[in-house]
Amino acid sequence: MNEQRLIGLGPERGRIENEDDLQARVEELLRQMTPAEKAGQLTQYFYFRLPAGAVVEPALGMDSDAQPRSVEDALGRGAVGSLLFVTDPAEINRLQRLAIEGNRLGIPAMFGFDVIHGLRTIFPVPIAMAASWDVETIERGQAVAAREARAVGIHWAFAPMVDIARDPRWGRIVEGAGEDPFLGAAVAVAQVRGFQGADYGQEDRIIAGPKHFAGYGAALGGRDYDEVNLSDYELWNVIFPPFQAAVEAGAGNVMTAYMDLNGLPAGASRWLFTEVLREEWGFGGFVVSDANVVRNLVTHGLAADLQDAAARALTAGVDMEMAIQDPAYAHLPDALGTDAVSEDVVDASVRRILEAKLRLGLFDEPYVDEDHARQVLADPAHREIARVAAERAAVLLRNDGDVLPLDADRLTSLAVIGPLTDSRRDTLGPWIFDYDLDETVTVLDGIRRRVGERVRVDHAPGIPVVQRVFASMFDMFGGNRPEDPEGFDEDAEFLRAVDLAVGADAAVVVVGEWQNMIGEAASRSSLELPGRQLELMQAVVATGTPTVLLVMNGRPLDLRWAAEHVPAILDIWYPGTQGGAAVANLLFGDVSPAGKLPFTWPRTVGQVPMIYSHTRSHEPDNQGRRYWDEESTPLFPFGHGLSYGRLDYSDLVVDQQSIAPEQTVTVSVRVTNPGDRDVSDVVQLYLHQRHGSASRPVRELKGFQRVTIPAGASEQVRFIVGPEHRRYWSTTTRDWVLDDAVFDIWVGGDSTAQLTTTFNQNRHRGA
Repeated sequence: MNEQRLIGLGPERGRIENEDDLQARVEELLRQMTPAEKAGQLTQYFYFRLPAGAVVEPALGMDSDAQPRSVEDALGRGAVGSLLFVTDPAEINRLQRLAIEGNRLGIPAMFGFDVIHGLRTIFPVPIAMAASWDVETIERGQAVAAREARAVGIHWAFAPMVDIARDPRWGRIVEGAGEDPFLGAAVAVAQVRGFQGADYGQEDRIIAGPKHFAGYGAALGGRDYDEVNLSDYELWNVIFPPFQAAVEAGAGNVMTAYMDLNGLPAGASRWLFTEVLREEWGFGGFVVSDANVVRNLVTHGLAADLQDAAARALTAGVDMEMAIQDPAYAHLPDALGTDAVSEDVVDASVRRILEAKLRLGLFDEPYVDEDHARQVLADPAHREIARVAAERAAVLLRNDGDVLPLDADRLTSLAVIGPLTDSRRDTLGPWIFDYDLDETVTVLDGIRRRVGERVRVDHAPGIPVVQRVFASMFDMFGGNRPEDPEGFDEDAEFLRAVDLAVGADAAVVVVGEWQNMIGEAASRSSLELPGRQLELMQAVVATGTPTVLLVMNGRPLDLRWAAEHVPAILDIWYPGTQGGAAVANLLFGDVSPAGKLPFTWPRTVGQVPMIYSHTRSHEPDNQGRRYWDEESTPLFPFGHGLSYGRLDYSDLVVDQQSIAPEQTVTVSVRVTNPGDRDVSDVVQLYLHQRHGSASRPVRELKGFQRVTIPAGASEQVRFIVGPEHRRYWSTTTRDWVLDDAVFDIWVGGDSTAQLTTTFNQNRHRGA
């Protein structure tokens, strides 16, 4: 079948009109390429230009002065297929010119970047976007990110991260969608669509690169990079679904994981990248290693040397190597002279890279319009979309006595307390590099703009910033490490913060983690609030002033004391460029929070990992008493989140009480708003299979809809439960099954929903 489309080549070749023409052009280029040129197309280099005096993380193994020179030398030899870590359009144009002029066939380079939650316009961190449970908002956010990235010359995002994370000690939980594969799959699809649209060759779209295949989020002890041991049951039922969903949504790229998976480095797993990804799921894009993954096959003790590492990774199905310096794939021409790798395998990988470049239109338009880039990056509509996203991501954890929303008309003074309240860099969150601090709206900024001169807003950090025991590798980029103001007096500042609370009508305290405490290489052994934040919170609450707690975070933190003593707790995450404006709108009731937790919030680090979708196991009646010293129940359940109103759920009905395995069930529920203001909420459907060929979780999310119900109104919400929602990979049959069984359904506002009904699945129905 010929798929009709326009794909750029060079002007001397004319435009490609269909898929056959594209493949013909690929083969024409491939026939002319030497083994060294092919290896070059399979190599992606970092290009670092670090600030003067930057301290380079030793684990990166690079000379910060020599690294860019060596990359430019490789460009001049036609030995580069892709570059990453460049965002300046003028610099991208310069490097692209070197690539084209240095390549005998004029093949342009493809530029990639970590476009995780925005480029210039910074959106809430990915775990926050997942907390919106709003796929349209998520897609819209990544479409903005794609538009800005493509404008500056970036063609490919190393995102979304779709790793399931069930241990919050793992720092990269902030980059994903949390613990649940159903929610994770929906979020993955939304992000791929946002980045790529209908065709990543369009002007404002880029290639999506879901990562890290596979199992990276299950590192032992939550320690980043440590080994992972996962059963096939968990791989197929929990880890793989978001990746498969991203592939089926059309993702053009997949990235490997760093670590050992069940005793084999993931980057050398033919089972993962050939048997599962390509043969089982039909993936047609290209696979890239994560940074230095191919070289590190030697470090892992798998490969004997770099040539062996290159051969093992390529034959496993890793098309492109991401390297900082001295790539292993430079040894592929030598490996071709042995039995380690065949020319057919090399050519197959080169084809995939060339196809991507042709679909991107790089042979027609390899350079960036720098004036257009400046216009796109300054688009105010992007900031508006970011503000709405931050509003929809916030999760109201607690609101005893309806402390929120605050009434600005009744306030005369407000104390805003904590070192994170006015930190622009921390408001943005981790994993960003091209931000504009000057336009970032902090919590303090947002509140002051919202109330104007009507309310006196006093501010005090109260306590000093906290430094990591081991520095973040991202500190080398500058502006990433928090610092106290010059002359900061810790004792005096603490007392000043408490005095401000005493003299205020209400206090807003912001606690959390500084942004360099979470992300890659940012695992923690504790979930306690860093430094003296708990002490400061307790002192403010002790004044008797009504207190609102805002949590700036990317993982659950130990809030046991706050959950008992602070009446209102709002999780604002790292809310991004317009975060402070969004927070102010939430605090004063201009919008109502309706986000939901994408993970189970444990009471303490000793409980992790804690998930809602566990099996019944032995003595299920004692599930909440597994520990003798504290309840083994969460502080807040998966899917939890309040609003400034209430919705009632009733009339749960299934359209069929008994179905065959291939049939679907329509589930309907009536959702009523008895209050006097419109209410948004996420209606959630959970499923449980009572018996079958394997034990099944007590509940699993299988549907959700974010709805807004007008004051006094009622709406019927419907879900379709199909075979794809009931099938699972069984340890008994070692295959996918649809068992004859009774299924329980619950619908409500979180994973503890009580409204329930049942239906039967029977393959002999009607026989």
